[in-house]
Amino acid sequence: MAHLNGVLTIHGGAVLASWIAHGTGTITALVFMLGFAAFGRKEQLKVTSQAPAWAYLGGVSGAATVILISLAVNSPIALSGTIALTLVGQGLFSLAADWWGLFGLSARRVTLRDVAAMTLIIAGSCLMVFYGK
Repeated sequence: MAHLNGVLTIHGGAVLASWIAHGTGTITALVFMLGFAAFGRKEQLKVTSQAPAWAYLGGVSGAATVILISLAVNSPIALSGTIALTLVGQGLFSLAADWWGLFGLSARRVTLRDVAAMTLIIAGSCLMVFYGK
């Protein structure tokens, strides 16, 4: 996906790449919804509960992520560096979410194992970004 968005960015810009990626996802979701409705699986389309307001912010961060990755793929760090740095960011954010109990999760302490894992991920990412070809 990141590679395709990078190619789209070269030809039309990062924002257009994001629009195409999210438009394709929207059309695919609509096709599935219409398919479920047409073949008698309407129970899978029912809303069972109301999502909290913060849950809708995922779309904003998702669009921003697609735009930034599309730009980064075409930079000197390339595709592997972009994916490695994305993994670092996700890992650090998940540790923060666990520590502070974000998104309704129960807070938990960060363990030595968590720190060791993140240290190895960061070290590997640094090798890829600074010494990769």
